[in-house]
Amino acid sequence: MNLVTSNPLGGMSNAVGTLADPHTVDANHSSLIRQYLRVAMRWRYVILGITAACTLIGLIATLLMTPMYTAVTTVEIARESNKVTDLQGVERDASVSDQEFYQTQYGLLKSRSLSERVAMQLRLVDDPAFFEQFDVSRNDPAFQLVGDRYPASGRTTRQRVAGEVLRAHLGVTPTRMSRLVEISVTTPDPALSTKIANTWADNFIQTNLERKVQATSYGRNLLQQQLSQLKVKLDQSQRQLVGYASAERIINLPAQSIDGKTTSERSIVADDLAALNAALGQAVAERIQAEARYQQAGRGGASTEALGNQAINSLRQRRAELAAEYQRLMTQFEPEYPAAKAVKSQLDQLDRSIGREESRVSGSIEADYRQAQDRERALQVKVDQLKTSYLDLRRRSIQYNIYQQEVDTNRVLYDGLLQRFKEIGVAGGVGVNNISIVDPADVPQKPSSPRLFINLVIALIVGVGLGVIAALALEQIDEAIADPAEVERRLGMPLLGSVPKVTGGTPKEALLDRKSDLFDAYLAVQTNLAFSTEHGVPRSFAVTSTRPAEGKSTTALALATTLARAHRRVILVDGDMRSPSIHELGGVGHDHGLSNFLAGQDNIEALTFEMTDLGFTAMSAGPIPPNAAELLTGNRLSLLIARLLEQYDHVVIDSPPVMGLADAPLIASRVEGIIYAVESHGIRSSMVQTALARLRTANARIFGGVLTKFEARKGHLGYGYEYGYGYGREDAGKATLG
Repeated sequence: MNLVTSNPLGGMSNAVGTLADPHTVDANHSSLIRQYLRVAMRWRYVILGITAACTLIGLIATLLMTPMYTAVTTVEIARESNKVTDLQGVERDASVSDQEFYQTQYGLLKSRSLSERVAMQLRLVDDPAFFEQFDVSRNDPAFQLVGDRYPASGRTTRQRVAGEVLRAHLGVTPTRMSRLVEISVTTPDPALSTKIANTWADNFIQTNLERKVQATSYGRNLLQQQLSQLKVKLDQSQRQLVGYASAERIINLPAQSIDGKTTSERSIVADDLAALNAALGQAVAERIQAEARYQQAGRGGASTEALGNQAINSLRQRRAELAAEYQRLMTQFEPEYPAAKAVKSQLDQLDRSIGREESRVSGSIEADYRQAQDRERALQVKVDQLKTSYLDLRRRSIQYNIYQQEVDTNRVLYDGLLQRFKEIGVAGGVGVNNISIVDPADVPQKPSSPRLFINLVIALIVGVGLGVIAALALEQIDEAIADPAEVERRLGMPLLGSVPKVTGGTPKEALLDRKSDLFDAYLAVQTNLAFSTEHGVPRSFAVTSTRPAEGKSTTALALATTLARAHRRVILVDGDMRSPSIHELGGVGHDHGLSNFLAGQDNIEALTFEMTDLGFTAMSAGPIPPNAAELLTGNRLSLLIARLLEQYDHVVIDSPPVMGLADAPLIASRVEGIIYAVESHGIRSSMVQTALARLRTANARIFGGVLTKFEARKGHLGYGYEYGYGYGREDAGKATLG
């Protein structure tokens, strides 16, 4: 982006750059603040006037106000009253509905019924002084005095009006993070304010108690009616249940408490079926064991019982001993040996005894197996019978269970309502109010309003605010160019410099004084103009403005002077053939000049004259032609500029104004560019924008603008630069702009 730097005179010069300043954001903020300060400084008298007027109005209004006295009563509103009968704790825990509860209480404090109740209790309804004190004057018959009293027929209307008056002067202010609430009443009478505030708190407590009593009484009556209805329903359902059980012969055992747990009712058939089913399972297990032993014994092997029989084991041990003895004899003798035969006979006898014992054990196993089979069959038959009975009982118990559920439901509802009825009765007897008075109202010793200091501060703030709004509005309405910064911001063209507005003398006299502010300002313009082209100051340029008397002629004269003092050969051409002025500065006539050359005369030297005091050559506008635009449409002006540039370093043309004329665009198209003069606080920016648009349509190059007749004290905050910088201050203000 382009970096713009400003010189001390307010002029701006362009430098090429692509890097943003790291403090751009701070600069933008600072620029915005400066703009607001500029607006404030420009319209400071408007702001101060409005502020002073508002402050004066606030002072007068405060002095005319009737003194008001505020009495305050402080009450505590607990979430609920203490619950003596609540076993979980005396105070109820805070819940999320606390805010809703307190907002409800604040609404009750401002209720119409409470205000009318206070009005009735204090006898304000029939007090004419009360209504007169608050300027309640109505044409209603209820307020027409009969003697010294109001008519009784209008009491209802007066009660409503008195309640409205009290509510209008009531304030309810809760204390943050606490249960305290301040009830404030403001009236012109301090005693009345105190009486109303205390009465309001007392009646609020009383109405709260009344609502609780009414709610408790209504709840007890409602619960009592519901209890009676549920008692009848419970009795009917119990009779229905017992009658059905007797008709269907359904016998259920009562519930029992085992290890702290209560069981439900159960039928005898279900208990028997459960017991026999358990016995059947045991019998099946025993039969399976007996069958296993029997099958083992039937396979010819030694059964477990046989192996564990003591008698059989003794016989086998004796046989083993005899068999060993027999084998020993066989190693020495023949089988017919008497001793061997005796041992053999004993062995045979033992084998027969063992066989008899094993047969007896096998018979016992078979008997056990048959017995287990018979027991299992008997239990299975009984279980099957009970299953049939149980299924039949289940079919008959469907309706029984329906009746039983109805009885249980009615009993639960009845017990719950009965418990609630007892709690309401106890709570109604021991409950207390949850609202109490902490500090009753005292008679105020000084008025609460009006407060002079606060009112003045408010009036001052309002005045400043209105003044700022008015200043911003006027700033938006005003389109004048106020300071150099607005040239680029509003008009979109670079600022070459700003020229001060001075008084005394002529522009020529100011330019002859090299210490004058005017000369310094135009010297800065020339310096900035040197950066507008690659070859420095343009060789040919015109100076124009939107309308006459904006300082364009003075600008052209001043730039020609500064260039001449820089040892440049300069010629100043008066291009304003409709209203020429350059010849007056040279003290010559305008019989010969620009119009002559445009009409066909080629002798340039005869058309010029020297301004020796300023150091440059000038060409007057010449005789005023019938139509200057027709002369400018040809190529004679371009030819003139080309021929002049052969003799001079710079050609400066004083162009006519842009608005309403075609001359300026025609001249602008023949020169390198245009320098545009803008009068400070003298022309609307919209008109300048329109004129610039015309020049751009003619493909004119605009080098920048010069802000003329600029008064630093009226400009942007920070532009109050004193031209001349330390010398010639006694001569400042000699020149004036043409």
